[in-house]
Amino acid sequence: MNSDNFSLSEKIVSSSYIRQGSQARRSHEQLIRILLEQGKCPEEGWDESTIELFLSELAVMDSNNFLGNCGVGEREGRVASSLVARRNYRLIHGIGRSGDIAAIQPKAAGSSLLNKLTNSVVLDIIRQTGVRSASSCFVVPMATGMSLTLCFLTLRHRRPGARYILWPRIDQKSCFKAMVTAGFEPVVIENVLEGDELRTDVEALEKRIEELGAPNILCIHSTTSCFAPRVPDRLEELAVLCAKHDIPHVVNNAYGVQSSKCMHLIQQGARVGRVDVFVQSLDKNFMVPVGGAIIAGFDEAFIKDISKMYPGRASASPSLDVLITLLTLGASGYKKLLAERKEMYSHLAKELSTLAQQHGERLLNTPHNPISLAMSLSGLQAHSDQAVTQLGSMLFTRQVSGARVVPLGVEQTVSGHVFRGFMSHSEAYPCPYLNAASAIGITRADVELCIKRLDKCLKSLRKSGGAGDGGATAPSSGVEDNKGDQGSVA
Repeated sequence: MNSDNFSLSEKIVSSSYIRQGSQARRSHEQLIRILLEQGKCPEEGWDESTIELFLSELAVMDSNNFLGNCGVGEREGRVASSLVARRNYRLIHGIGRSGDIAAIQPKAAGSSLLNKLTNSVVLDIIRQTGVRSASSCFVVPMATGMSLTLCFLTLRHRRPGARYILWPRIDQKSCFKAMVTAGFEPVVIENVLEGDELRTDVEALEKRIEELGAPNILCIHSTTSCFAPRVPDRLEELAVLCAKHDIPHVVNNAYGVQSSKCMHLIQQGARVGRVDVFVQSLDKNFMVPVGGAIIAGFDEAFIKDISKMYPGRASASPSLDVLITLLTLGASGYKKLLAERKEMYSHLAKELSTLAQQHGERLLNTPHNPISLAMSLSGLQAHSDQAVTQLGSMLFTRQVSGARVVPLGVEQTVSGHVFRGFMSHSEAYPCPYLNAASAIGITRADVELCIKRLDKCLKSLRKSGGAGDGGATAPSSGVEDNKGDQGSVA
């Protein structure tokens, strides 16, 4: 409805009622105008009717929704199922063009606008959550692992003679495979044990740089968010090292956006040294379906090069999902979720510590990990050799998802590399343990139910001598074979 249509409507319905309706519509349009004008996440969330109005306006700008459109090409936005069309708000053309995922589509002005706005809103959130000097980002319809591969492939053109990627060990398959898939040889740097924490061995990294030669190294691939007792890498020291040797620095920030500590590390790394790009998952940080990531950095030209490396058009679904979510929450709503997550971290730590003491265990002291916690299982292992792995099965079958039981001595081969002590980020961690994480969206009820069920499982195992009661068909560690992006919190 435009002003002319409202004027015509006054001939049919009382003008006072029409004016009231017109004013109501202008309230919606004012919110949309501010979004287009500022390109930032609104402070307060929108109601669903405003979001649906906005998406409908975008959809009618795409050629597949033109009333008189006659399409004779191979890609005309045709959809056989009306259910699929509604699921995608009739935004069918996707984003980008064959040569650049960020390019404008002549056939799809609405989808192109959606893409640009999403990238702008997400950049605003990245800045608000701690990386204030980030200059550019884009949403890519791939999870974190493949997004990291895209970054490595882009760096290949800048360092064609490079062969190696230096990687402080993190026991997760996706980030390791990302390097192998890109055609590089990962150089695994073992962590050092400091108290209970596994931390970056900066001296070993620098020694490997000297041995291999800086020109032969594509980048240092560091990690922020991770499973305790590993903690975020020493990003500031690594950034200084990268600047000193002129080596690019790629940061796997899988679920770090929700942590002010992880975001601060990235910001400080860029301030004192070199951080080229940092990659984060959409589903873990923004509670949307799996399938998207954000690639961000401090050099707009380099981020643009990465977007140009993506071959072909791309799905708009991840961009649509995260834009709808952020418009619904608003910046204040998202920050509230982050504050609640941090509060639940303290609550989970307190409850796990109390439970651990009751069963002769202890909460591992990992203050540098802001999301994940670990509870020792030494007493349980002493009670029975099979009890540790059985605990993972029991929790899984009792619908405690995301709990991760790590036994000692597991050996795993990933893309030809043998990891000893796999899942523990170390060849010989001193004790088996159980992980639990306080990720965005967790509630007090989640924590209390988890503690209650864990308590019952531990009591059952001790009473039965490790035989447990059920769970024989569940994964023995309580985790999937390959759990998504680094530090994936199910």
